[in-house]
Amino acid sequence: MKINFTIKQLQLKETFSIAYGNYDKREALLIELCHQGSKGYGECVAIDYYQINLQTFVSTLKEIQSRIETHSIIHPKDFFQFLSSLNLHPFLLSALDCAYWDLFGKLENKSFIELNNIPHKNLVESSITISVDEIDKQIRKIENSQWNKFKVKCKGLNENDVEKLLQLNRNIALDSNASFTDEDCIWLQENIKVQQFSYLEQPRPIDQYEVLKKEGFANWMADEDCQNIESLDELIPYYKSINIKLMKCGGLTPALEMIRKGKELGYKIMIGCMTESSVGISAGCVLTGLVDYSDLDGANLISNDYATGNFVENGKIILSGKSGLGIELK
Repeated sequence: MKINFTIKQLQLKETFSIAYGNYDKREALLIELCHQGSKGYGECVAIDYYQINLQTFVSTLKEIQSRIETHSIIHPKDFFQFLSSLNLHPFLLSALDCAYWDLFGKLENKSFIELNNIPHKNLVESSITISVDEIDKQIRKIENSQWNKFKVKCKGLNENDVEKLLQLNRNIALDSNASFTDEDCIWLQENIKVQQFSYLEQPRPIDQYEVLKKEGFANWMADEDCQNIESLDELIPYYKSINIKLMKCGGLTPALEMIRKGKELGYKIMIGCMTESSVGISAGCVLTGLVDYSDLDGANLISNDYATGNFVENGKIILSGKSGLGIELK
């Protein structure tokens, strides 16, 4: 098996504004695993609020390259155990895990869905993200969109803006990226109208969720608070829902376990994404048959997607049906 890796730049179609800052581009690390003429792909991206440095990942890959290239082809879940022994950052671990699933499926001529017996009919639609902006501009974007589900970003709570969004009678979620105060959260979870929002994501900074009450009207969803499977038990009293992102948890292999345990604990589950090309989105799409929500608009937000595979069209998840994760470079 041979490994190649390169840093790419993803250009956003328009400035992406969230509570953490404004972004026009993202850097992505593309990983390619090759064996017997087949190629598997995985990806991770540089996110500043996760303090990701892709050059550090490149240095790590150079250090472990020979160990990966001399490893035999085994089942991906066994290969993940090998990867776990290397003490990699979850973002890099995810890129390698996804690339290996893609490669293994192509070698076996089976899709990830076939290999894992995952439902693939009536897939839950994805939301599209509406950046932080003046409320009237956000509403205009919603009204002009062909998508059916929306995740509206906000920086802090404006009660009048909330009222305006609720009056739209559309499928809307709120994502404050940890910018709500304790008082904001109390107002939201005690307001019966708030149950009209499909969910309210990551209201408080990491580990500052004690004010949240699961039995309130708000469907609180953990994002940054939910990093991996170890997070799930602790969050039970506070969150009704969790956002699983492959890069946060370390890839498809641990995501399958998180979904299983999350369901056992009674959580509603979302497969989410960051700003990603179709390499990352293709991996997220294969899990949508197992979850309650999806937010996989990452490739729709960039202007220079360098791959094809599974994709999202006006919210609908379109599976390629090809082997592995179905990823090909353009």
